[in-house]
Amino acid sequence: MSEILVTGATGNVGREVVAQLLAAGAAVRALVRDPESADLPDGAKGVSGDLSRPDTLEGALTGSEKVFLIWPFLTTEGASAVLEAIARRARRIVYLSSSGVNEDAERQTDPINQLHADMERLIEKSSLEWTVLRSDTIASNARGWAEQIRTTQVVRGPDIAATAVIHERDVAAVAVRALTDDGHAGLTHVLTGPQVLSRADQVRTIGEAIGRATRFEKVPLQVAREQMLADGRPPALVEALLASAEARRESNLITSTVEEITGATARTFRSWAEEYVDDFR
Repeated sequence: MSEILVTGATGNVGREVVAQLLAAGAAVRALVRDPESADLPDGAKGVSGDLSRPDTLEGALTGSEKVFLIWPFLTTEGASAVLEAIARRARRIVYLSSSGVNEDAERQTDPINQLHADMERLIEKSSLEWTVLRSDTIASNARGWAEQIRTTQVVRGPDIAATAVIHERDVAAVAVRALTDDGHAGLTHVLTGPQVLSRADQVRTIGEAIGRATRFEKVPLQVAREQMLADGRPPALVEALLASAEARRESNLITSTVEEITGATARTFRSWAEEYVDDFR
């Protein structure tokens, strides 16, 4: 049986993709820097490799006909070499992109969406059979608020326009179908949750799940910048995140793609919050 290589396998979405592929009976390879220390779901084979070093991917790709790609960098530097390495071994790639990408725009409004747009173009030009998953805000991003909620019940940060937040398990479920079923080649699937939520909505919902009064407090971008840098985040990442927060437009887009592809309705953010209450208590 050919194996499916999953990048970002120890992250929130990638780990779900690994787990759901295994549940579907697929043979899974998880690309990690150190297979010995990686905490992977039982049944996954950890293989050593680093997307920043395309020369390390040959062994990881041996026997893998399909690849789930999460690109973890802020530019496409090195991406062409990675895609060439993948194309030498695999035939299908599923790429996790952003619903904020405007394919009609010559330039995107912020660097993160620009990165995804640039990656999409490179993938489309490759010899691979591709599928793009443009995901809306992923619910697991809210886990970054856990310490603030546990200690003060107040989340302070830059505000971002409301979007239809999607459970990472639903993103993974669509990815699994795109990796294992036919009929997804050359398609771009836009994935959203069932409700448009602001950051304040999300914080309040987490509070309701844990039984505490929580609230979101918007802070100026400069204050957020200073705090993020003090937390040790790389300056380039901080600037990209803040530019995205400032430029993101309000979106009322809700798609039925999750249900159409998986047969199950998209999970609500409330269900996500109830699932992860222990992280916030």
